[in-house]
Amino acid sequence: MGKIRKFFGNKWVGFTLATILYVLWFVVWTGNLWLLLGVPVIYDLYISRLFYRYVWSKNTRLCEKSAAYRSVYEWVSAIIFATVVASLIHLFVFQMYVIPSSSMEKTLLIGDYLYVSKVTYGPQMPNTPLSFPFVHHTMPFSQTKKSFSECIKWPYHRLKGLRQVKRNDVVVFNFPAGDTVLLENQAVTYYDVLRDYQHQYGEEQGRRELENNYTVITRPVDKRENYIKRCVALPGDSIRIIDSELFVNGEPQQTIPGKQYCYTVRTSSPLTQYTFEKLGITEGSGSGNHYFMPLTDNDVEELLKMDNVISVTRYTAEDEAFPHDGRYPWTADNFGPLWIPKKGATITLTEDILPLYGRIIDVYEDNDLEVRGDGIYINGERSDTYTFKMDYYWMMGDNRHNSADSRYWGFVPEDHIVGKASFIWLSMDRSGNKGFPSNIRWNRMFRKIE
Repeated sequence: MGKIRKFFGNKWVGFTLATILYVLWFVVWTGNLWLLLGVPVIYDLYISRLFYRYVWSKNTRLCEKSAAYRSVYEWVSAIIFATVVASLIHLFVFQMYVIPSSSMEKTLLIGDYLYVSKVTYGPQMPNTPLSFPFVHHTMPFSQTKKSFSECIKWPYHRLKGLRQVKRNDVVVFNFPAGDTVLLENQAVTYYDVLRDYQHQYGEEQGRRELENNYTVITRPVDKRENYIKRCVALPGDSIRIIDSELFVNGEPQQTIPGKQYCYTVRTSSPLTQYTFEKLGITEGSGSGNHYFMPLTDNDVEELLKMDNVISVTRYTAEDEAFPHDGRYPWTADNFGPLWIPKKGATITLTEDILPLYGRIIDVYEDNDLEVRGDGIYINGERSDTYTFKMDYYWMMGDNRHNSADSRYWGFVPEDHIVGKASFIWLSMDRSGNKGFPSNIRWNRMFRKIE
């Protein structure tokens, strides 16, 4: 045992092991050769100790002379160490996510706290590395102050993960339509408000009116809002929605027990509170003999067994959907067919196809797209075809009639993928009807997300 302790206590052994670990993690895995500059730092830490001799030794002497200084130093160093370690874990391994809305019910409930694995699909290097730790895009106690600097911008680079995104994975991603934000009203989507203004004032005047009424800002990919949905279609898939039922490559979507739709329920007498609690119905409206509520297939069967239930009729959503163009009069419940772009695939460019894929070409893949009288131009050159640079995904919420998902804003690029929702580590009822600790949903703790 003594020989082993002596072996690992050797400074050259320590330097070698630390260097191998550093190079494998920070250089090979990230693919960033600039990080090799860290090797001389490790050499000095273990071998030459020049920094300690001429700089850090003064700190050691101050700690020996002053108990107050030593106490402050220990607290500061502990905070810095914890911040660095937590930041590395958040960047490379996992992050926590809390469900803010009902778009994934009944699979996920408001108040579910999730473990989101970044290792599964591979962590993505930040686009904006200079940022305040532990916050997303806005500084604490502020609604408008940015928490990041764009002085340094890194291109998209994803490290190697355990596997690719699979169909029906529950995925956390950066909101694609969150690239542009109304600073005074961040709860709405900029493009939805812009369409409303343009319908009212016309295309150009509507944009001017919106910019006069709001402060319009942009955000890099890694600082856009985090969304969580189910990946229902992969790159190269074709989807279609018929009467609210999703078909992928011509086949019905795999059965998802927690999937629900909104229904109109008619009764001969009011439903009891016990009925709502038994079925787990947390939202909806109505009273007396008429209700409007989201239900799973199992909930529908249970309601129809009740003597006072006359009918249960599924709601049909007729609101306008992606791509919000008259050539594609699709709705959330009758949509497509639509092909999901795949990296390396080539399409023929026409003006009719641009409403579907124009934003990908222009925004997500950073080209200058222009339609002229004699054709379509990309980066100043006339083009009849386009080859996609990235993979794209189609995301939908399990609460189909109460989910702002791909049906309304389109594709999710691969560089927006954050990680896979793996399991629920805590769940708390936020309805306000229960106090702590009775508001903890113990039966959902450490439940794997399917």
